[in-house]
Amino acid sequence: MNEVLSQEEIDQLLMAISSGETETDDYKPISDTRKIKIYDFKRPDKFSKEQIRTVSIMHETFARLTTTSLSAQLRSLVHVHVASVDQLTYEEFIRSIPTPTTLAVINMDPLKGNAVLEIDPSITFSMIDRLFGGTGQGTKVQRDLTDIEQSVMDGIIVRILANMREAWTQVIDLRPRLGQIETNPQFAQIVPPSEMVVLVTLETKVGDEEGMMNFCIPYITIEPIISKLSSQFWFSSVRRSSTTQYLGVLKEKLSTVDMDVVAEIGSINLPIRDVLSLRTGDIIRLSNTRVGDPLTLSVGNRQKFLCQPGVIGKKMAVQVIGKIKQAESEEFEELSVEGDESYE
Repeated sequence: MNEVLSQEEIDQLLMAISSGETETDDYKPISDTRKIKIYDFKRPDKFSKEQIRTVSIMHETFARLTTTSLSAQLRSLVHVHVASVDQLTYEEFIRSIPTPTTLAVINMDPLKGNAVLEIDPSITFSMIDRLFGGTGQGTKVQRDLTDIEQSVMDGIIVRILANMREAWTQVIDLRPRLGQIETNPQFAQIVPPSEMVVLVTLETKVGDEEGMMNFCIPYITIEPIISKLSSQFWFSSVRRSSTTQYLGVLKEKLSTVDMDVVAEIGSINLPIRDVLSLRTGDIIRLSNTRVGDPLTLSVGNRQKFLCQPGVIGKKMAVQVIGKIKQAESEEFEELSVEGDESYE
């Protein structure tokens, strides 16, 4: 704790200084240890460190998904990972990429505005060579893409955008669409040169070829959801999506799975010799089945519905008349039908 001088001590100190008994050099001002941060008003930082970190986490997921999808599509070892996430002006981004290159202008629906995905020429020609049946070697000749090569890159970029949509699921239901592919950066002026952007740099390796993929998102495009790029929202959305959104995705995926559906009229145990001696016109009397009883409709290997036989046109069919509820205990195979009637 600093000692506070009394008025009498202050007077004595002043007298000693004026009389020359005390050298003023003994009293040195305390140096200012505060750190001064230089701020450029021409380049304002519009993204906080927390928001940059959230963008990095999102695109680490995107990198993992892209690694898997491109490896399967190219039938080659592909590795993608986030190298850096920075904020800079759009002009600085345009000046940092080579000419010609592969620039995909992306519509960021439902967000307003566009983004840019830039793929290094060495990676571009390596992927094209691999899809054309080559070993995946890139070309050292700087040239534009042909119409066929551009069509091939369209398919690759569309697959990459599908991974981007999944990676952004926690923040927004993004539906990115490929607009056009440019080779000259000067023809991809999606925002003014002084506009701030966030640049996600992805180190990409296809076989033995290495290069960069750059995903450039202007601030004006991402501004409506900038408040969601926080760790608190991110982790809360992860917990929320695990109970709601992921269940919806699972139901959607399961609804496309093909299952065998079998209508069972009845059953009976027969010796193998009787089965081998069956001929056209033979009659088999089923046990525990009466005329008019509903049939059991099985989905896969589980009995799910009760139905009745009929015809539609010239084809045999069944009509579902009830749903079977299976008892919780597997020791008893009692089945009940929703409705007024029940069957055991």
